Amino acid sequence: MADTADQKKSEKKSGKKPDHRSERRPRRRPVPAWWPLPACALLGLAAGGAYGVLKAPEYAATSYVVAVPDDTTEPATALGFAQAYARIATSSSTLAYAQPRAGVTARELRTQVRAETSPESPMIAVTGTSTSPAQAADIANAVADALSLSSNQAAKNTGVQLLLFNQAVAPTDPASPSAAISAAVGTCAGGLLGGLWLLARPGRARRPEEGAAGPVGSPRTEPVGEEYASLPAQGEHTETKEKESVR
Repeated sequence: MADTADQKKSEKKSGKKPDHRSERRPRRRPVPAWWPLPACALLGLAAGGAYGVLKAPEYAATSYVVAVPDDTTEPATALGFAQAYARIATSSSTLAYAQPRAGVTARELRTQVRAETSPESPMIAVTGTSTSPAQAADIANAVADALSLSSNQAAKNTGVQLLLFNQAVAPTDPASPSAAISAAVGTCAGGLLGGLWLLARPGRARRPEEGAAGPVGSPRTEPVGEEYASLPAQGEHTETKEKESVR
């Protein structure tokens, strides 16, 4: 203790500052090469959860219409007309009939309604979507009624008429995914993007000291030709042996 105190006093008198370079500093741990994978997964989780929370829930209601043939028409004909009427369910003429009852503009109505049918059944499913359950049901029923009205005007010529099979009711549960599902989808998408980025990124450039000598601390490897060139030939080896025996 006395020696260290005397050393400090001598350093103060001489005006020299103690050298702290010799002190060991803690080394920083290198960042792992796979860091983009968890980072992208966390970003996807945050984006998916925010989308599920901030986006308004969407409801869907479905109304069913069936094609019925008359006495002079075969059932297969009704099946064919059901396919044709399903295609014109979202046409401009049908939506013009349905727009006053639906309570939305024709442009919005075109994006909020869809019609589907089966190749084995003459039934048409008209589905309306909206952020309001009651409005979704109104859109589906309005388009189904307009489709039945327009098709029944030509029932005398086609022999097939459309009848309302089941009206749409206001749904209780939203059809859009919940916040938990959106977060899970976002996490999977982020992890996938992170993995693709790891696969597609360019390789790490070699350092200049990692040439033929390899990394620092590893034994230097010489070419095979130089190794064999440094060895003496067979005749020279026997010659040296003979000289040593003569001596």
